[in-house]
Amino acid sequence: MAKFDTILWDVDQTLLDFKKSEDYAVRYCFRKFGKEASDETVAIYSRINEGFWKRIEKGEINRKDALVQRFEQLFQQIGEQDMDAGAFQKEYAEALGSVYYYLDDSYELVKKLRGKYRQYLVTNGVTLTQMKKLRLSGFDQLTDGIFVSEQIGIPKPHKDFFEKCFSMIPGFCKEKAVIVGDSLSSDMRGGNNAGIATCWYNPAGLKNLSDVKIDYEIRNLNEIWDIL
Repeated sequence: MAKFDTILWDVDQTLLDFKKSEDYAVRYCFRKFGKEASDETVAIYSRINEGFWKRIEKGEINRKDALVQRFEQLFQQIGEQDMDAGAFQKEYAEALGSVYYYLDDSYELVKKLRGKYRQYLVTNGVTLTQMKKLRLSGFDQLTDGIFVSEQIGIPKPHKDFFEKCFSMIPGFCKEKAVIVGDSLSSDMRGGNNAGIATCWYNPAGLKNLSDVKIDYEIRNLNEIWDIL
């Protein structure tokens, strides 16, 4: 008998290559505002953005404010204080959702798992952006449901996020569920908080220096077959 019947997939940097989409969206928006984004600018933004999402996860800042403030901070650091962070954020949200890149042939993997396991997407992000790229990538048709933190009202790794998701999954059983994701702070800690098994997608082979409990670890998404 299979250990699990329900897979909760993280989206960004698990099923889809967020870094490539981020790179595209930043450069596209700068061009739209009559500027050019250097590799350094993209790298600075990526660090700033990651920091803001960590703060969102910890409840230190309102998500709506953070989405604009990350660009205000970027523009200050690169000497472009005259740029409109609010307008830039709106363009960025659209651009980020317009491109997608699969990781480890993730589309084919989820397609093969369909019908054998229930699959849900659990993601921290902007609903507009996430739903657009999930529709374009085809994951909305392959999976059994999509849970976006903006709609749920609270982000991963909070227990309440998962409890609300669980309440919308018919016949959900914690003992038969596993969350698969790349983030220790949101996906794996979220699994710990929610009381479900965790599978860390860790292609870079990083060390877990946190207090987060990991039940399974994979380097390639297709290794998921070994734990199901």
